[in-house]
Amino acid sequence: MLARVRPPRRLRGSPRLPGDKSISHRALILGAVADGESVIEGLASGQDVLSTARCLQALGVQIKDGRVAGVGLGGLHPASGALDCGNSGTSMRLLAGLLAGQSFVSELVGDASLSRRPMARVVDPLLEMGAVASHPPLRVGGGGGLRGGEHRLAVASAQVKSALLLAGLYAHGDTVVIEPAPTRDHTELMLRAMGVELEIGPGRVRMTPPSSLHPLRIQIPGDLSAAAFWLVAAGIHPQSEIDLLGVGVNPTRSRLLDVLAALGADLGRENMRQVGSEAVADLRPRGRLAAPGLQLGADEVAALIDEMPILAVAATCLPGGSRISGAGELRNKESDRLRAMSLGLGAMGAAIEETPDGWVIEGGSGLHGARVDAMGDHRVAMALAIAALVAEGETEIDGAECVDISYPGFWEELDRLCS
Repeated sequence: MLARVRPPRRLRGSPRLPGDKSISHRALILGAVADGESVIEGLASGQDVLSTARCLQALGVQIKDGRVAGVGLGGLHPASGALDCGNSGTSMRLLAGLLAGQSFVSELVGDASLSRRPMARVVDPLLEMGAVASHPPLRVGGGGGLRGGEHRLAVASAQVKSALLLAGLYAHGDTVVIEPAPTRDHTELMLRAMGVELEIGPGRVRMTPPSSLHPLRIQIPGDLSAAAFWLVAAGIHPQSEIDLLGVGVNPTRSRLLDVLAALGADLGRENMRQVGSEAVADLRPRGRLAAPGLQLGADEVAALIDEMPILAVAATCLPGGSRISGAGELRNKESDRLRAMSLGLGAMGAAIEETPDGWVIEGGSGLHGARVDAMGDHRVAMALAIAALVAEGETEIDGAECVDISYPGFWEELDRLCS
């Protein structure tokens, strides 16, 4: 699909957000092994979350219309074939943790992009727990009991942390995960709501394995990583009036809001509330991003990893120079995002230099329309679409259909805002 975007005179409206993707994956997986039916409202409908649902169905779990018929911790059955995770690294890593404790072997596969992504960071600590695991292809389970223990992660990763906690549900003894930097805590909040005993501190969690999990009744908030595109659009377009309702603003993943505020955005947080275990707010961004530049290092990037492509767009619109470093993990996403954004924004006239672990961007030069390639990456496609809103002339984005991985309806919402 080729998407064409021209700069509109104004942006106005309240785009519908998909349910939070991270929370949706976890709700499905934990609901699958709960004792009883879980009810999930607002479940994300993107292809990544559908991949998780299909894998769980192949393991014997009934899922329909947001209702998950939990089979209990010991109730999963071997799939008849390999579990296809599609493009979803979250599905593969989290399911690897869950399946490591099963008495049967499971094989997890994915598309060409996912098959290139690193899995050793999950497999190695699972092996330390006594799991039978190998890759490639990724095979887990079929061994004896798992052992609890302490795991110090070399790279801050909510997916790896969550995989170890899921494996820890089947371990003898407590599982402790220590991170070099705190990451999103959706798994911990959900486990605690399901009756699991946890000790949670900054960058550290200890879990005592439960005998069972209470079923969930959960309302999934709007995805902040999806809202990020509209927040930056509001901050770089001179005539914008965008309202975002029911956005998840969990403190472990809302660093983006702090960064945008520091760049001059008035985010208009209203109606702050708790929905289940998650913090939610309505956001009404007003005002232009006007700081001289953006400086981000490794300590901050871990909490902003999904938002880095759209922050690169923001940096091109600031009046001064920006430097982002410590983001080498972006090379291992659906695409090499450092390369993809450098090529896309560079083609649009941005002064952007790709470094081994980030970008150096000189803002203020102005963007122009160009033919760019999404590289099969949903976040790259959406980030380049937002850049096109302030570019002179028309921008054409090849491979635009990839946004369905996380945000079905994105192009329709963009059209409504621009009309």
